[in-house]
Amino acid sequence: MKKFLIFLSITAFISACSLAKATEAPTTVPQLQISDPAKILEASVGNEFKIIIDSNPSTGYHWEIIGEVDKSVVEFISNEYRADEPVMPGSGGVDVWVFKAIAIGKADITLGYYPPSNDPVEPQQTVTFTVTVK
Repeated sequence: MKKFLIFLSITAFISACSLAKATEAPTTVPQLQISDPAKILEASVGNEFKIIIDSNPSTGYHWEIIGEVDKSVVEFISNEYRADEPVMPGSGGVDVWVFKAIAIGKADITLGYYPPSNDPVEPQQTVTFTVTVK
């Protein structure tokens, strides 16, 4: 009888542990908010800001800055692709463009979405973001 009670206690403990694990909230990667070109971006001098845009480099398409960005107002820092979760072949993600606000003013940043090509081609889509630095 003593062995049966020990067995029952162990079984109850394991069940309780399993249930606790099953009810934990799953950890998720926070989704990045896609930047809206219709809204003016605001940044403070000296701070970085991001432009986040849908992307799928597995198709061969890619985003590039078109023209010159007013370097007296903003400075390009980096561009990084982040795949959607779960990562699967052919699935898309976002490009995260990071800029730094240099001085008070206003600047336009135009990105072009280029198809795969070895020759110079026109972008198939362009998007312009306006940034106000305060």
